[in-house]
Order: sequence, then structure tokens, then C-alpha cells
Amino acid sequence: MSEELTSPQVVDDLVDSHDVNQAFKDIFCGTVGGFAQVLVGQPFDITKVRLQTSPVPSTAVEVIKNLVKNEGILAFYKGTLVPLVGVGACVSCQFGINEAMKRHFRRDHTESDQTLTLSQYYTCGFVSGFANAFLASPIEHVRIRLQLQTKSLDKAEYRGCIDCTKKLLQGGALMRGLSATMLRTSHGFGVYFATYEALIANQAHHGVLRQEIPAWKVCLYGAFSGAFFWAMTYPFDVIKSVMQADSLKSPKYGRTVFSVARSIRRERGIGAFLKGFWPTMLRSLPVNGATFAAFETAMRLIN
Repeated sequence: MSEELTSPQVVDDLVDSHDVNQAFKDIFCGTVGGFAQVLVGQPFDITKVRLQTSPVPSTAVEVIKNLVKNEGILAFYKGTLVPLVGVGACVSCQFGINEAMKRHFRRDHTESDQTLTLSQYYTCGFVSGFANAFLASPIEHVRIRLQLQTKSLDKAEYRGCIDCTKKLLQGGALMRGLSATMLRTSHGFGVYFATYEALIANQAHHGVLRQEIPAWKVCLYGAFSGAFFWAMTYPFDVIKSVMQADSLKSPKYGRTVFSVARSIRRERGIGAFLKGFWPTMLRSLPVNGATFAAFETAMRLIN
């Protein structure tokens, strides 16, 4: 979501959303879900980023072999600190804004009918994703810069997350890729939440209360929703990765979404927009399953 950015949307229908303490619980559980998302998804993500930004044809297997051979197994977790800290904030942002939008739409519904239409759920997710882009873009930019470094830290351009963030700020480039991130997350989260709610509504149609849905189904629904997120937005993610991996001072591919897209197509062909697609799709299944499982478990333990 980051690719590590698809948050669970289940609590507001299970607990009293007017409880002030619940807001803190939501933030805590969102952070737990974000941690699980990053730890499970990071190896897939670094593989995806190197495939997306490689100027020569390569496969996921080649990327993994070269990474392990030249940098060691721990290199799969390069650039993890920033998303580990930031994804919790992203998940909480997604959840909070999505729930606020749901309450906004529900004001027009009766007490007995609180179910929104799919277009309304899409709108809730769209607004949530739009706001989330302002958090996700700098976090992913720092992570990508660190993931693409192949030298040891004492010889690398960026010595770590803090050093990378400082240098990007000094160069006025920390928010590079925001427009592409916004296109990905707004539409992506709209699709995500609409898909998830459609699956939940199907259970309600069969007489199963939301809180009675088994954990394995919640995980499965999250996995499906995450897969649809990437299926509908992946080319935007390629453009974003290329923008954030490009030279800071003299970008080779351009400075706008459209110029970067044209440059990618001209240099690498139309197939480049799906480079790394399958590692990302494979990643989305366990990552979303882990996010939902961690979030739900945390909520049930503290409530």
C-alpha cells in the first residue's frame, strides 16, 4: 500500500466510536497492523523497487540472487526503519479519515439502515487515500533511496534513514513523487474499501454479523482487497518509483507524472509499466492478511 499502505476497516461497526479512548486504541492497533505490514512485506518491496527501477531487463529471481550474493540476507530489510515508524501513522490516517467519511455519509441514513452504497465506500477510501499520500510519499521516497544503495553504509551516499531525510529536505526533494503517489492511493484506497465492504456485505446477506466473521475470512477479504488495489493502480506505482529513484539535481525521466510516463514508455516500452507486478501481487496477499490479523488481534486484546 505503500504498497505497505492498505489499512483494515472493521472497528467502527464493532465498538462505540464515540468513546474518546477508542481513538487511542485505534491508533495503537493501526500501528501494530502497520508493523506487521512492513515486516512481512519488506523483502517483496525491495525486490519490486529494484525491478521497477532497473534500466536493463531482469527478473525477480535474478534480483533476489544478486541481492543475497552481493549484500547479504539482511539487505532485504534496507530502509525499514522509516516505513516501520511511518506506516503506523499512515494506517491510522487511513482508518481515521475513512471512518470520519463513513459517519458523514451515515448522517443521511436511518438508525436501522447504516449500510452505505459501494460508491460511497469508494468515496470514503478515495478521500482517505488522498490525505494519506502526504505521509506515504516522503516515507516511500526515503525507503527507495536506501533500498537502491548497494554499497556499505560507510561508503554509501545515505548513511541511514535520518541522514537520507535530511539530505532530501536540504535538496527540496523529500516530497518528490507526491502527484504519482496521490493518483495511486486515492483511487487505490477507493477500490480497496469498496471491495472489502462488498465482501462484508455478502456475509451480512447470508445472516452473518460483522463481528462474527471468522478471522481467516477477514484475512482473506483483506488479501483480495489488497490484490485489487494493486491490480488497479500498479502503473502509477512504477512511475512513482522511477521519479523517486531518479537524479535529484537533473532528473533523467522528467519532473511530472506525464513526462516520466512518456520517458519510461519511450526508453523501456509499454511493458515497463508492469515491471515487478507479480512480486507485488504475491506480496499483497500475505501483507494484507498479516495487517488484518495483527489489527484484529490487537483490538480484541485491548477491548
